[in-house]
Amino acid sequence: MNRRKNPLIIAGMLAALAVAVGSTAQPSQAGERVPLAKVSHIHGIAVDPADPQRLYLATHYGVWLTFPDGTAERISDNENDYMGFSPHPSETATFLASGHPADGGNMGVIVSKDGARNWQPLADGVEGPVDFHAMDVSAADPNVVYGLYGSVQVSRDSGKSWEVAGSPPADVFDLAASAVNPDIVYAATRNGLMASFDGGKNWKAAGGEGQPASMVDTAPDGTVYTFVLGSGLLKAPATALALQPVANSFGEQILLHMAFDPGNPQRMFAVSEKSKILTSTDGGKSWTALSS
Repeated sequence: MNRRKNPLIIAGMLAALAVAVGSTAQPSQAGERVPLAKVSHIHGIAVDPADPQRLYLATHYGVWLTFPDGTAERISDNENDYMGFSPHPSETATFLASGHPADGGNMGVIVSKDGARNWQPLADGVEGPVDFHAMDVSAADPNVVYGLYGSVQVSRDSGKSWEVAGSPPADVFDLAASAVNPDIVYAATRNGLMASFDGGKNWKAAGGEGQPASMVDTAPDGTVYTFVLGSGLLKAPATALALQPVANSFGEQILLHMAFDPGNPQRMFAVSEKSKILTSTDGGKSWTALSS
């Protein structure tokens, strides 16, 4: 059943999207295994290209790697709060991230070259050090990276230097770079999905107008996926932006993040606002839980 919420309730729920709630993961030593359900406050997800049965989870307590037996291991050399998190589309061991150190402040932009285990500073960003709550490396040109820190910022040298792209849409929750054109970037906002075709300078409505869009992501083939409250999961071709329904059977769950198996376009993963991990093997039409 399609359960529609009062817009004021929706607005209140989305005001806290930056911090997903869930069972509290206890601080742990790197290498310690815990049940997957104990990993909470998930801010990003990526499929391990070396083993698609495993997932990288960027969280409030460091970066974790899942295992098929239903456990997860913290692999980062710290317990920092990874708010923004994006895998490199072609360098399988490279990740970019942003967020907060465990002792407070902002991390700026950081990079790992060894599979999210060790991290080094890369850039402060504009008016930084920034705390990108969303960031994405363009699969169309990995030199292009977008980040959200009040405004939408863009780097065209793999994250080393940054500039403000332009005036952002109001109330942006999430960003996704196009997989087919580095100058196309999408934004999930309180007023629906927005798109820019000039590197973030100008924006136009792209669907779901009047309803909050909690996330946006792009599949390797360029397909755009967004979750719109009241409408569920929608998708559109890379440039046509004619949103079509995919699934709306999530009950009260709100999707915040998605990831795609690069070797199987029908296999997808999602994280809800309560840090529940869901998986689909039919292109997003049906979903099952990986963690309870």
